[in-house]
Amino acid sequence: MPSPSQSDLHVNVPLTNVSVAYMQASSAYISDKIFPKVPVQKQSNLFWKYSKSDWRRTDVERRAPSTESKGVGWTTDTDSYFAHVYAVHKDIDDQLRSNADSNFNLDRDATEFVTNQMLLKRDIDWNAKFFVSGVWATNYTGGTDFTKWSDAGSDPIKDVSEWILDFRRLTGFAPNKMVLGAEVMLHLKQHPDIIDRIKYTQKGIVTEDLIATLFSVEQLYTSYASVSTGPQIPDAEAQDAAATYAFIANTKSVLLAYAPSGPSLMTPSAGYTFTWNGYLGGNSQGTRVKRFRMEHIASDRIESEMTYDMKVVCPDLGVYAGSVVV
Repeated sequence: MPSPSQSDLHVNVPLTNVSVAYMQASSAYISDKIFPKVPVQKQSNLFWKYSKSDWRRTDVERRAPSTESKGVGWTTDTDSYFAHVYAVHKDIDDQLRSNADSNFNLDRDATEFVTNQMLLKRDIDWNAKFFVSGVWATNYTGGTDFTKWSDAGSDPIKDVSEWILDFRRLTGFAPNKMVLGAEVMLHLKQHPDIIDRIKYTQKGIVTEDLIATLFSVEQLYTSYASVSTGPQIPDAEAQDAAATYAFIANTKSVLLAYAPSGPSLMTPSAGYTFTWNGYLGGNSQGTRVKRFRMEHIASDRIESEMTYDMKVVCPDLGVYAGSVVV
């Protein structure tokens, strides 16, 4: 064998500027984009709900001389929240830290890992709470209430326009936010009616912004975040091979809703996320990351906490459509 060999000249080490981590971008998660966060001082409490019909009725009458005006008012009800605390941590052992090459930023990697865990958990809970049938006052099913949008003869723009018209009649508000499952967006991008309507735009390419304009909503999001399931195996390659992957959200569904940009005493919202900032030291986002010493196990702990309670507040301010595409 020739000498020196390649291994004598170079020993393989992890590159300082290259690594492979399948971390989803925070923009893939939608749980913090649809309904406002409501920072609260107490873990649980009540909040007021005003009657809808009183604000959509007028009892004004003509007033005769020397008579009192017509007295009016509204009825109220209460609902409650309970902001649970969720937490996860990653320990960095002293031996691991001492033996790690300089290209490993263990604190940063652990912080990103636990943060991603929390965002993933919150999106799973958001979809289970809001992106399902039966929780909203209006529910449609493709193939029964309208032609599935995967059918070339369907008319998604007309369908949504009719939903919005009915929405305004029932609530007095126009829905301003829309969430699409991944397969719904796939079919909309290929739908002949939508392609025909945007063919004279600057790029002639179907984007979320263009679809939002066609559907007359201010904000439109496609839920692309995914989650894996499967056994944990010491061998990373074997674990990945045994895992299964799926989108968190129902890929064939649509949610149309009204929600203000922020919480208000006199403005309704389809939903709210209550965050216990009284526990988190005033952090209105409902999340924090801490680093502290675990001397008894000779490790530094990176811990993330998140508090929230996701509530459907006004069911009539949401429209859910399932089985939208094949």
